[in-house]
Parts: sequence; structure tokens; C-alpha cells
Amino acid sequence: MAGAALLASGLTACAAAPEPRPSRPPALAARATAYCQGGITKSGAETRRGVIAADPRVLPLGSVVHIDAPQRTHDGVYRVLDTGAAVKGRIVDIYMPNCRSARRFGRRDVVIHVLEWGDGGRGGRNGRRGRNSDQDR
Repeated sequence: MAGAALLASGLTACAAAPEPRPSRPPALAARATAYCQGGITKSGAETRRGVIAADPRVLPLGSVVHIDAPQRTHDGVYRVLDTGAAVKGRIVDIYMPNCRSARRFGRRDVVIHVLEWGDGGRGGRNGRRGRNSDQDR
């Protein structure tokens, strides 16, 4: 009987201790630039608002991130759908439809929170049907 009571109290203690969950995704300090050249991205989708280019070794294609930028006008959720020759390491390139705005953006330090890791373009929701795709608006 004592053994059963001890076993029951041990099970209760284990069940009552939930694993702590982080309140926010881990932060990644990065440098952001902007581009305005329209066309087809590495994922096969067309460039549009909400698209960024990133180094696939850091942020795989299809990843969804929240960018905290110094000026709140560029804060928001973006999907990694492109890569670039100059986008290496912790650099992201934000698509902007207006080239003047892209030039004015320049280079800025940002904080990136990964909301969803992409699969690197090996299938899944990359490209045509993403959270920021025109089909969802």
C-alpha cells in the first residue's frame, strides 16, 4: 500500500510540472538591406511585399520571420522566398516595389524572430502559397 501511495505521488509530481515554453522565438541580430528588382524569386514565386532574400544556410527558403526594424514602418512578418549573391550570413534583403524607398532604406541593423523554419525549397508551402502570398489576400 505504501508503495502504491509513493508511486501515485511520484506520478502526480511528474504530471504537474509542464515544460517551460519560451514566450518569443529566439532573436537573431542581422543586417537588412532592400531591393526593388521585380521578377521570379529562387522559390519560383514572383517578388511582392512580404518577401525577403536570405542566406539559405541561415534562413532556409520558406521560413517565416518577424523583423523588428529601427523604423516601425518596416516591422512585420516576411517569408524567405529568395536568395542573392550578396546575401551571405546574417543579412536579409527586403523586397520593396519602389526603388526610391529601397535606396532610402539603405543598410540597417534589425532583429529577426523565426516564426516557422522553411524546408529549403524541397516541397511544402514555399513560393506560391505562403502566408504573404497574393492568394491569401
